[in-house]
Amino acid sequence: MQIGIIAGAGELPEIIAKDAKERGYKVTTVAFENLASEELNRLSDEIKWLNVGKFGDLINTLKACNVKEAIMAGKVPKSLLYKSKVTPDMRAIKLLFSLKDKSDDAILNAIAGELEREGIHIVDTATFSPHLLTPEGVLTKTKVTNDEWKDVEFGWKIAKEIGRLDIGQTVVVKGQAVMAVEAIEGTDEAILRGGKWAGEGAVVIKVSKPHQDMRLDVPVIGLNTLKTMIKVKARVLAIEAQKSIIINRGKMIKEAESAGISIAGVKIAK
Repeated sequence: MQIGIIAGAGELPEIIAKDAKERGYKVTTVAFENLASEELNRLSDEIKWLNVGKFGDLINTLKACNVKEAIMAGKVPKSLLYKSKVTPDMRAIKLLFSLKDKSDDAILNAIAGELEREGIHIVDTATFSPHLLTPEGVLTKTKVTNDEWKDVEFGWKIAKEIGRLDIGQTVVVKGQAVMAVEAIEGTDEAILRGGKWAGEGAVVIKVSKPHQDMRLDVPVIGLNTLKTMIKVKARVLAIEAQKSIIINRGKMIKEAESAGISIAGVKIAK
């Protein structure tokens, strides 16, 4: 049994590699240079490091290693497209020119579609690591107040709408007013911006898209996001239950409690 991992930044590719190996899978990793962790050298049975723009090399490597199933894991900031840090090969250029727009969904669906056409099936991000999925309920001893729940419910609708429009997945709210909406800058920068306007007590809501493909761009929360919240003295982190991933959940809960922050896995009906 074999699984391929297409690895970007963060700890998620490492966790998936460990979990897959524990299940007896051979792990073949294509790791993006200057993004993925060097720890993947140790965790992978085979590994190839590539520039993130070398889409043709990515496909050729997976096929040469006889990978039939792969997981896309780890952050690849779309902002790289606008900072001249990606040198696309001809296959990547052809793919980008075929898109109706440069939204996250358009790019990721096109990549997945090309891989599928080459016989490489993309599987759900949490296939080997279901323990990472956010459970429903308040996870911390620090509870969410009634006023904060009102902010969660208010922000939830807005976060779902920006997700539907493929703008972002995170909003920062205080007193049922929007302080910041995530766009290309990412979750942590949106929290910093929202926290600046909110002062103490901001509520951060991060959701999946209304028609979330669990293979692609699943919302992920980790310690860096918590540290950013502590920096701006935010109060609540509400994440969509079962459709988002928490990295280092135990440590996150402990540090959140120490900082007086509530973490809640939320499921709100339409």
